[in-house]
Amino acid sequence: MLSQRDLNRTLLLRQHLLERTTMPALEMVHHLIGLQAQDNLPPYLSLAARIRDFDPLELSDALERGDAVRFLTMRGTIHVLLPDDALCLRSWVQPALDQQSRSNQMSRPARDVPVERLVAAARRHLADGSLPVARLGELLAQDFPGVPSGALAHVARERVPMVQVPPRGLWRRSGGVVYQTVENHLGRDTTEVDVPDLVRRYLRAFGPATEADFAGWSGLPLRDVRAGLGRIASELVEVRFGEQRAWTLRGAARHPRGRIVRLLPAWDNYLMGHRDRDFIAGPERWPTVMPGGGLIRPTILVDGVAVGTWSVRRKGREIRVELEPFEELNDEITAATREEIQDVERFEA
Repeated sequence: MLSQRDLNRTLLLRQHLLERTTMPALEMVHHLIGLQAQDNLPPYLSLAARIRDFDPLELSDALERGDAVRFLTMRGTIHVLLPDDALCLRSWVQPALDQQSRSNQMSRPARDVPVERLVAAARRHLADGSLPVARLGELLAQDFPGVPSGALAHVARERVPMVQVPPRGLWRRSGGVVYQTVENHLGRDTTEVDVPDLVRRYLRAFGPATEADFAGWSGLPLRDVRAGLGRIASELVEVRFGEQRAWTLRGAARHPRGRIVRLLPAWDNYLMGHRDRDFIAGPERWPTVMPGGGLIRPTILVDGVAVGTWSVRRKGREIRVELEPFEELNDEITAATREEIQDVERFEA
């Protein structure tokens, strides 16, 4: 049996949030199986929360070299991934993306377009070089007259594995969404995922976790999750917290002691890795942390529990972190939070 406190500390340990490490940035991206990256800044802040003296150019230069990519994968969202993970994870989650494409409102105007023809057309247009998303949509609209270009581009995004090429996502550089197929960008084809290895990696980064947690993280149906867990059953230990039945890897360290405060960015992995997140924020607080529209706000985390949200205010050269705690913080937490605020403000500056 794990208490709520034990569970939170175990996840902090797995996520490298108990204390900052000197792990290289790309090694951390691999450990976390990618960083959610709908916006440009959160992946950098996620790494800064975990790596001591993190240099944002370490990730930015990797994206520019092609040693990391911005790519649509789990849950139909953009992640920063290592190339090997991008190539195997996309084929693994493609059935979930196909299902999403069939029901997505943005894709609906193109639902009568034959998928195979649209995929072939998108690949043909990208064969000669990268294209801005709007231009790709315009070219597809020439192939399929009468269908809105935006819907065609959105279906292509879901059905064709495409990288958002730099300068999109680079540190302190702007750039719109420009696509290229992952095969053209990396010079390699997509591969099959090693399911037992992926389950192990997920549990190392997010465990203990339930079957529903793994399904929510990956977007896969429960039957596939159970099959994956079954393939490494001898390596697993069952743990319980409350009425929940979860799994962790045999011999994995868990529930260390000590107080920890972190300012996590929007969509941080800690906030996204489980379906049941009541151990992070109870039902009465989740509407503030997750107000809708797919947004998860930057979160003040104390001992693994959300105690409020935060934001950055800019006025000229001045950068200031502003806190919105759910209730007044005691002196110990306030002092620890002040150090995190200074770290974020220095990093942003």
